[in-house]
Amino acid sequence: MNRKRTEFSLMFVASLAAAMVAGSAPKAVGQEDAPADRTLKFDVMPLSDPDTLANRALVETPGSLKLRTWTYSIKSTGSAGTTYGGVMVGNDPFTTKGTTTTTVYVVPLIVEINSQKFDPTVPDKACYGGVTPLNALKISPMVLGWNDFKLNGVDVGATQYSDAFQRANFWEAVKANGGTYHNLLNYVFLPAETFTPDPASSVVYQPKGLCTPVYGGIEKGYFDVVAKLFLIPSLASKGVNPSNLVTFMLYNTTLYDTIPRHCCIGGYHGAYGTPAQTYSPFQYDTAGFFTGTSGLDVSIMSHEINEWQDDPFGNNLVPAWGHIGQDSSCQGNLEVGDPLTGTALKPIPFFGSLNYHVQELAYFSWFFGAPSLGSGGLYSDNGTFKSPQGACT
Repeated sequence: MNRKRTEFSLMFVASLAAAMVAGSAPKAVGQEDAPADRTLKFDVMPLSDPDTLANRALVETPGSLKLRTWTYSIKSTGSAGTTYGGVMVGNDPFTTKGTTTTTVYVVPLIVEINSQKFDPTVPDKACYGGVTPLNALKISPMVLGWNDFKLNGVDVGATQYSDAFQRANFWEAVKANGGTYHNLLNYVFLPAETFTPDPASSVVYQPKGLCTPVYGGIEKGYFDVVAKLFLIPSLASKGVNPSNLVTFMLYNTTLYDTIPRHCCIGGYHGAYGTPAQTYSPFQYDTAGFFTGTSGLDVSIMSHEINEWQDDPFGNNLVPAWGHIGQDSSCQGNLEVGDPLTGTALKPIPFFGSLNYHVQELAYFSWFFGAPSLGSGGLYSDNGTFKSPQGACT
């Protein structure tokens, strides 16, 4: 695609999206000091109820263009023995011994806000030792399977982090089936797109004491409109469709809720339509922007990809849990990252040149109760959770 035409097109649709959401959010003013509280948060945009019903019918339709998923039904050992059902990406680890592969598209966004450019395709000399963020992502343990993951003392193999987590998540079943189950992702990197968000829905933060004096911000609802109505449909000719996941890489640019001081949403995953298209923007942070937690490099991506893997449509229900991780109240969906937001595994070194960071994640059994199906008999993949969640009130 012609680069100038792409830039013009995205500027146009961004302005159109701003007009569509006008009045729903106060205007951001060019630049402002970064808020003192920059606690990292995540979100989910679940499939609507009508779309959920329509997609359930598609599950039984052979040959329809849809994401490959498997279904589960489990009786919680708490919640008065309530039975819950849901879907996950790939094939069933209880019955499958082989490998499933799902395509994930990555679209790097070059974000331009108020004359500042946040470009993941050029070397980051200020914060990343001259490494190009996009190149670092391409060789990360999210994309390539070079790291041998030992989770709770169990060697689940040299593989992508999402596959390592899912194998560990259902380790008792995987082990019983000979240990050959894998749920792999085939990452396809599309050309970078220049995106100039409307000034009314974007901001340049000015953080103090960091390696960079500027950091981007985009209003989440505005970005979601642009993604669903314009960005994703424009990628159909490149192969993006409901059988795969499309992601958007935001470099040193966070999302905010309504007004810039309501920061900081590192990423979210969502689904819409029939058949359902799944998608996820995620941030690649090199500056250490967030307070009291690690959101560096692929940490945010590890949160979102694994939540999509285990709750692709955002509506897998679980017994209420909360007052832990990012949630100060009660939450009722199977979001494996949220209970441990800000808790990381040990940094993963790459030949002494880079350290990658991935988030610890909650096991399926943490939500539904003992006994644990996960590695080491524990309830999260780095052993923080040693027992199932308790009742949330």
